[in-house]
Amino acid sequence: MTQASAGRVTALDFGRAGRSKQRRASQSQDPTVLTDVYEEDTNIVIWQRELPEPLVEEVREILASPYPPELSMTVSPEAAERAIQQALGGKAAPLLCEDAAQLVEMLCCLLGIERVGLRLTALSQAMCPKFHVDHVPCRFVTTYCGVATEWLPHGSVDRARLGRGSNGLPDSESGLYRREADIQQLEAGDVALLKGELWEGNEEAGLVHRSPAVPAGESRLLLTLDVVGA
Repeated sequence: MTQASAGRVTALDFGRAGRSKQRRASQSQDPTVLTDVYEEDTNIVIWQRELPEPLVEEVREILASPYPPELSMTVSPEAAERAIQQALGGKAAPLLCEDAAQLVEMLCCLLGIERVGLRLTALSQAMCPKFHVDHVPCRFVTTYCGVATEWLPHGSVDRARLGRGSNGLPDSESGLYRREADIQQLEAGDVALLKGELWEGNEEAGLVHRSPAVPAGESRLLLTLDVVGA
């Protein structure tokens, strides 16, 4: 098979990719939408929120600082705010610390867990530039500033083209999806729960997503929360 033929996709190919399981996105401006992660037919749940301007300004200042954050830690809801404050340098970014701690509490309550793995990272380039699935139960993702995560609806993906199945071709040429219009994107401030391959019953249906390309001279601040040990 040539690279050109490897990237050619028919409607039958996509029919096979989505035949066994159907998945949808659930999104709302109401934070209670996050409980839809327990609906079997969802693989991404999006709480569409608009960040308050003081928090946005605080984040912009952080990104403009000589040493933007790159944190990785395991935290409990009770200790999260203080731990993030200490990692950021004491009294720095109180609004960001408070918001991140609230998200830690929300995820722990939602999943019935006591701790999460937290990463808060300033990025000036795509961290995972190719579409992929996560081999975790789920991942909590929010971008505080800058371009946000891109994802593909389940029915728009030929999963055989993921990873090595791309034959080394870019996503736009591999046949992973049919049209550029299939690519969806979160907005800054949105909080998304991305179901992975290890969520029970979600095998072969983990959300396909990637980091966005960051425009030259810009950066983004990304927070991810993961189940510890996943």
